[in-house]
Amino acid sequence: MTTRPLPRVLLVEDTPPLARVYGEYLRFEPIALETVETGEAALAAIEREVPDVVLLDLRLPDMDGLDILLWIRSRDLACDVVIITAHGSVAVAVEAMREGAYDFLIKPFSRDRLTVTLRNALGRRALKSMVEDLAPPRHGAFAGFVGASRGMQAVYRVIERAAPSTASVFVTGESGTGKELCAEAIHRLGQRAGKAFLAINCAAIPRDLLESEIFGHVKGAFTGAHASRDGAATMAHGGTLFLDEICDMPLDLQAKLLRFVQSGDFQRVGSSRTEHVDVRFVCATNRDPLGEVAAGRFRADLYYRLHVVPIHLPPLRERDEDVIEIAEQALARAARDEGKAFFGFDAEVKRLFRAYAWPGNVRELQNVVRNMVVLHDGEIVVADMLPQPLMARLAPPRPANDLQGPVAAPSLPGDLRPLHEIERAAIQAALDACDGNVPRAAVLLEINPSTIYRKLQRTTTSARSPSASPRSTRNWASSGKRDAATTKSS
Repeated sequence: MTTRPLPRVLLVEDTPPLARVYGEYLRFEPIALETVETGEAALAAIEREVPDVVLLDLRLPDMDGLDILLWIRSRDLACDVVIITAHGSVAVAVEAMREGAYDFLIKPFSRDRLTVTLRNALGRRALKSMVEDLAPPRHGAFAGFVGASRGMQAVYRVIERAAPSTASVFVTGESGTGKELCAEAIHRLGQRAGKAFLAINCAAIPRDLLESEIFGHVKGAFTGAHASRDGAATMAHGGTLFLDEICDMPLDLQAKLLRFVQSGDFQRVGSSRTEHVDVRFVCATNRDPLGEVAAGRFRADLYYRLHVVPIHLPPLRERDEDVIEIAEQALARAARDEGKAFFGFDAEVKRLFRAYAWPGNVRELQNVVRNMVVLHDGEIVVADMLPQPLMARLAPPRPANDLQGPVAAPSLPGDLRPLHEIERAAIQAALDACDGNVPRAAVLLEINPSTIYRKLQRTTTSARSPSASPRSTRNWASSGKRDAATTKSS
C-alpha cells in the first residue's frame, strides 16, 4: 500500500520569534512545514515545489505579500493562500479575498484559530484534488494553456500521458503557438518537477557560443574564457533540458549532441574529461523536421533519437473559439499590469478577432491586446481601439476597377447574379485548381488567405443550419476539409 505524502505548508513570516510561535502551534499537525522570511525565498520555494497551502504575511522586507498572491494566481498554481496581517482593515481583507486568498488571519491569533483555518484549507485542497482525480480532465485551462478546442484537447492528453515518462518529446508548431509553454508543462507535470528546467534557444545564440552554452567550457578554452563555466547540461542534471529551434543547430554540433542524448556523456569545450548527467530532453522547432532531414540540414539519426513522443501545436486560426478566451485572459492580465479598467470586448471586436488569421498566433494576439490597453482607456474594448496595421490587414482588398471609376452595369439583366454567389464560385474554382490548398488559391485570387479561411468557416457554419441547402454547401464545405488535410500534410 502506497503512503500518501504529508501535505506541504509554506509559512512566509519575516519575524523569527513569530515564525517559531506559529511553528510551535502547528507542531503536532500532520503536515510538512517549511518556513521562509522573505518574498524572494517564498517564490523560490514555490517554484521548487508547489505547496498545498501558503501562510503568507502581507508585510515582508523585500516585497508586498499581495504581490506574491497575485504571482501564484497568475500561474494558476494548485495551492490555497491564507493571508496573515497585523493590519486588520476590512479593505485589506476584501482585496486579498478578491484576488483569490482562501482566508485571512489578523495578528495576534490563537493556536485554535490557526489550526482550524489551516485544516479547512487543507481539506478544501484535498477535496479539489479528489474531484480532479475522479472527474474527466477539465481542459479549458491546462498547465498554463488557455482554450478548449478539439485540437488543444488532443495536445493536453498527450502532455498528460508523456509527462510522467522519461521519453524525449519533440514539439512542432508555428512561432507563437506556445512550444516553450508546452515544454514547461511536461516538466512540471513529470517526476522531475522539483529539479531544474533549462531552456536553450539554438537560433538565438551564435554558433561559436552554442556548444559552450550547452556543455560549458574550461578556463582558457577560447578568447574570453577567463574562468570555467557550467553549461545547461550540467545545470539541468536531474531535470529537463529544452532545446528550442533545434533545427537551427549546426551539423557539427548535432553530432556531439547525438552522443550526449544516447549516453548522457559530454565534454566541456577545451576539456578532455568526460562528464555524465541525467537529463530529460524536450526539443522544439517551427520548421518541418523531416523536411530538414531530407534537405540534409538535420541529422536523421538525431531526429529519430529525439522524435519519441511528437506533439504538434495547432495554429491559432485552427482553434475555434480559443481566440476569444485567450484574448480575454490577456486583457485581464494587461489591465491589471497597466492599472486600467478594461474587462471585456464588444461584439464587433470579437467578430474581427475570429475573422483574422493571426499569423503570429498567440504571441501576436497578446501583443495586440496589450497595445490597446496601453494606448486607450475605458471598460470595453471597441473596434476603434484596434491597432491600425491590424485594421489594414482585416480590410478586404480594393478591386482594381475601383481605381478606374464606376463599373458599367451588365447589358442584360439575365447576367446579374448575387455577389456572394460570384465570390463563392471564384473561390471554389481556385480551390479546385489548387487541390484545396488555401495559400496557393489566395495567390491566384490575389487576396489574403485569411479571407478564404473566414468564408470557409462562415459557409460551413451555415451548412449546419437546418435551413441551409445541402446541394449549395456540399462542395464548399468539402473543400475546407480537403484544405485542412493538405495543410497538415504540408
